[in-house]
Amino acid sequence: MAAAVGSVMARAMARVSTLLAFGLLAGCAGDAATGGGPAGNVAAASWRPGMEKVSADFRGLPGWIDDDHAQALPALQRTCRWVASQPAGKPLGPNPAAGTTSDWRPICEALRGLPDTQPETARRFFEDHFTPVALSEGQEGLFTGYYEVELRGSWTRTERYNVPLYKAPKRTKRGLPSRARITDGALKGKGLEILWVDDPIDAFFLEIQGSGRVRMSDGSVVALGYGGQNGHRYVPIGRHLIDIGYATPEQVTMPLIRRWLTEHPGEARRVMNMNPSYVFFQLRPDVGARGARNMELTAGRSLAVDPGYVPLGVPLWLDVREAPVPRGEIKRLVVAQDTGGAIKGAVRGDLFWGHGAEAAEGAGVMKAKGRYTMLAPRTTSFTLAQRR
Repeated sequence: MAAAVGSVMARAMARVSTLLAFGLLAGCAGDAATGGGPAGNVAAASWRPGMEKVSADFRGLPGWIDDDHAQALPALQRTCRWVASQPAGKPLGPNPAAGTTSDWRPICEALRGLPDTQPETARRFFEDHFTPVALSEGQEGLFTGYYEVELRGSWTRTERYNVPLYKAPKRTKRGLPSRARITDGALKGKGLEILWVDDPIDAFFLEIQGSGRVRMSDGSVVALGYGGQNGHRYVPIGRHLIDIGYATPEQVTMPLIRRWLTEHPGEARRVMNMNPSYVFFQLRPDVGARGARNMELTAGRSLAVDPGYVPLGVPLWLDVREAPVPRGEIKRLVVAQDTGGAIKGAVRGDLFWGHGAEAAEGAGVMKAKGRYTMLAPRTTSFTLAQRR
């Protein structure tokens, strides 16, 4: 996820996967004090402040006093690294309330000077330096999830590791072969193999997510990023499962697709080949998912948004229900750190769940309804005018 263009395309594939890749053509449209899971909130009962200690403008955010705000600090620090690399006065995005790099530099200085990262200290930091700004007039939207795929691989082909992951070949006037031709060996022996993995279904899901990590047979872990696409249109295989009566559009999720492919090994290759699009990869120097502006993502605290509406880098108070967590609610502080091809609109988000089986399961079924509220710098002329 070089890397700027590849990263954008990889994230676009990842976001499209949740809705389009599996036939979710019309999406639907949180978190109680619970532990467990990358998207689970952390109980704050031991230090929960009285309402009188909370800034007046934050008291209207449902669940604000129950979150562990310190968990969002690493994501915000990455915003500050970007701010430090930009000229003074550069807007963070299209919404004037988000301010400019000049508004953010005192905030970033205060963040560097925090005496500790205790939940109460972090909460006061956000209340002192930001103010909530509504991004819609009560409108709700769809919130999905994504994750970083982890596969098992080898640098050499073996009986077990026999599924190649390719780097992009040179394009010709005739174009590049379809998925079916590639899986039939159209690129075999051309020196394009990066490594081999042991499961063609895992490889297919890696393409959909756009990037991931591979745990190698020698014990090392390598990162793969998006390296190109064959130019063929994307066809969602979830539509096939709907057409054969295996599932309804509401039932189609990533885990369901994986289960069907696993349970039907004789048909899996044919069905995956119904999608002629094929993604190529490249080795990345660092392990760990990256978002927009090459920001490292934080599990449960990084949100992909539409940058046409939500400035990248800003904190957001997320409030959704019907999420795959205990009690079905996610109410927590996140940071806008990513984008995606299917993440469009004023109220639309994709929550990063991390990596591993639990992250894959949660991200694969997440179709929550809700909204978010932007935290804008208190010093911007826009927010000052609002308070007058």
